[in-house]
Amino acid sequence: MGSKAKLSKRALETDTPVMVQIQKLMRGAKDAISLAQGVVYWQPPEQALEKVQGLVWEPSISKYGADEGLPELRQALIEKLQRENNLNKVAVMITAGANQMTGITDILVGPTDSKTLQPDIEWLERTLSQDPVPKLVTVVNPGNPSGAYIPKPLLLKMSDLCKRAGAWFVVDNTYEYFMYDGLKHSCIEDDHIVNIFSFSKAYGMMGWRVGYIAYPEAVDGFAAQLLKIQDNIPICASIISQRLALHSLEVGPEWVQERVQNLIKNREMLVQALAPLGEENVKGGEGAIYLWAKLPEEFPDDYEVVRWLVKKHHVVVIPGSASGGPGYLRVSFGGLKEADCEVAAYRLKKGLEELMKDGMVE
Repeated sequence: MGSKAKLSKRALETDTPVMVQIQKLMRGAKDAISLAQGVVYWQPPEQALEKVQGLVWEPSISKYGADEGLPELRQALIEKLQRENNLNKVAVMITAGANQMTGITDILVGPTDSKTLQPDIEWLERTLSQDPVPKLVTVVNPGNPSGAYIPKPLLLKMSDLCKRAGAWFVVDNTYEYFMYDGLKHSCIEDDHIVNIFSFSKAYGMMGWRVGYIAYPEAVDGFAAQLLKIQDNIPICASIISQRLALHSLEVGPEWVQERVQNLIKNREMLVQALAPLGEENVKGGEGAIYLWAKLPEEFPDDYEVVRWLVKKHHVVVIPGSASGGPGYLRVSFGGLKEADCEVAAYRLKKGLEELMKDGMVE
C-alpha cells in the first residue's frame, strides 16, 4: 500500500532546475564541452587561498558565526560599497551566495526591448498601476540570461516608478565587474532599493557560496526581518568562505577586471560561432558572460535543439525556455579558457551551420 503522505504542491509546481537537466545530458555525451553554466574559468586569488589554507585548524571556523556575517568582512564591504558603488546609506548582511529569496509567488516576467534587450519601461509602468500593486520588482544588471546592460538613467526611471507605486526595487549586481566596450556599471540607492552582490563570479568563488545584501539602513525593522530569514535557512554563510572573501577583497577589483577583459576574445569567438543564425538574431554580451541568440521559426523547441547539439556536436548551451525565452539559446563565454573556448566555438558553429542547412539530422 502506497504512502498517503503528499509531496509539497509548491515544490511540485517548481520547474526542475535547468542545470540538473543539462548535467544529465552531459553525462550521456562523450567529451561534451559546456557553454552552458554561468561560471568563470578562474579560481580565487592565489594570495587569498594561501591565507585560508591553515585556517581549517582554527576552532572558530567550525562554529556558527554571527547571522549577519563576520564583522570585519561586513566593514570591508561597507567601505567597498562606498568606494566602488557610491552606496553610502546602506547596511550589509553576508549571505550564502546570492539566491536566498523566499516566499515569492505570482511571478510576472516583463518583456524587453527587442533591439536592446533592456526592460520595457512602459510595461513596468502599466504593471505597477494595477491593483493589487506588485510588491517587488527585480532586475539583474548586467543581465542574465541576456548579457544586456541597463544604463543608469533607465535604472533611475524604474526605481522612480517603484517608489511611487510603493514597491521594493531589488537590483542584482552579480556581474558588476563584467562590463565591456567602455561601459560602466552603476548602482543606485534609496529607502525602497535593495542591492544584491556576489563573490561567485568576480572572484571565482562559485562553490564557496558567499554573497551579500546592501539594504537601506534607514528602514526600521528591515535588518530584524532579514535575520529571521537568515537564521532559519542557512544560519550563516560558511565561515571559511567568508574569510576567503575578505582576503579576496584585499587583492582588489583590478585583479577581477584583468580577467574579465580576457573574456573579450571568448565573446568574439562565440559571436562568430552564432553567425549562422544571422547577425540580427545574436544579441547581448554588453556585460555579464552571456550571449542571447534567436533560433529560426522552424525550430521552436529550444530544448530539442540543445539536446541535438549535445548529442551530435558535443557542445552544450542553455535553452532560452529555462529563462522565459522559448525559441532562444543562452551561450556563456565565461567558463572556458581561450583554447577550450575555440574548440567549443568551432563545434557550435558547425552544428548551427548544419541546423540551418539540413535541420537536426541524426
